[in-house]
Amino acid sequence: MAFAYTNKKGQTYYLHEQLVTLRGNNRRQPIFFFARQPRDGVLESVPDGWEVKETPSSGMPVLKRQVAVH
Repeated sequence: MAFAYTNKKGQTYYLHEQLVTLRGNNRRQPIFFFARQPRDGVLESVPDGWEVKETPSSGMPVLKRQVAVH
């Protein structure tokens, strides 16, 4: 089952991961993004160490790293 997030406007978004090649050093790195429809790369859960936040103006969900508590 794909991880779904419903924002304050009632719109549902699905979390995805894609492996991209960075310019300059050709390093491969995963990126996370939300889309309105599930497609290739959809994730089942939020990765460890990350949390979902919502932008105040548009209500778009974004992934943020969790703040470490010492």
